[in-house]
Amino acid sequence: MKVLITGATGLVGRALTDLCHKDGISVHYLTTSKDKIEDTPNYKGFYWNTKTDELDEACFEGVETIIHLAGASIAQRWTPENKKAIFESRATTARLLYSALSRKRSKNQPISIKHYISASAVGGYPSSFTKMYDESYPEYAKGFLGQVVEEWEKAALEFQKLDIITSRVRTGIILDKDSGALPKIMQPVKYGAGAPLGSGKQWQSWIHVDDMAGIYFHILKNKLAGIYNGVAPHPVTNKKLTEVVADTMGKPLIISRVPKFALKLMLGDMAAIVLESQKVSALKIKTDGYEFKYPKIDKAIESLLD
Repeated sequence: MKVLITGATGLVGRALTDLCHKDGISVHYLTTSKDKIEDTPNYKGFYWNTKTDELDEACFEGVETIIHLAGASIAQRWTPENKKAIFESRATTARLLYSALSRKRSKNQPISIKHYISASAVGGYPSSFTKMYDESYPEYAKGFLGQVVEEWEKAALEFQKLDIITSRVRTGIILDKDSGALPKIMQPVKYGAGAPLGSGKQWQSWIHVDDMAGIYFHILKNKLAGIYNGVAPHPVTNKKLTEVVADTMGKPLIISRVPKFALKLMLGDMAAIVLESQKVSALKIKTDGYEFKYPKIDKAIESLLD
């Protein structure tokens, strides 16, 4: 079996590539840097550039599944330029893939791809301190993140026109020791300045990086279609998450909280990432057979900081 992964060198992409290789699955990957192209029997790189609509279509040869993980970090100040990069690195890249496959189909060239799995985000759900969201919720959040997720998922659905099974994985806060949200939480805690953000009551639907890669692999192996929430079964509040990190590090939380207005001054519109609340259900992926390694926050943090 062979898969094509965009974002293969990112946090989840690296972990997912390892799972594929352990299972004997070869990985093609796309990169915007020609210096990062490798060519080994089970790991082969290809160049693409969405700014010029350039894509090496040899990347599709023998591929059964595309896993689209590429996307610029949302954890950067939301300037007009950065907003454009966040959007285009998701929806526009998906449309570049679709256009290439559509051209092949129009020329009656064979397409080996049967499954398209796209990353998405729980930020597409509206902010709520009381609702538990599952995949059947019909509306997208207002504002920038909701717009990004809506267009991201629309781009994924286009692949159905090519008779390709389509899956969308709404990812929560991915916890990893070296990158993502956890090091940003750890840094102020380390120096005695850790604190809940805003009210601290906002729900944060998190997931251990190993489980995030595991969910993608489970969807790949079982050819699951539709929307799946990529979150652990037990979401926690921002206050609880911060307390668990501090306890695991053996550090006190001296500051009661970081006020909302201070976060908006520091982060601008990007403060929405840490202030909005999404309590998201993992029941669907569990019902479809995925077994979590780290269902609860304390064990997840312990495993990463051990």
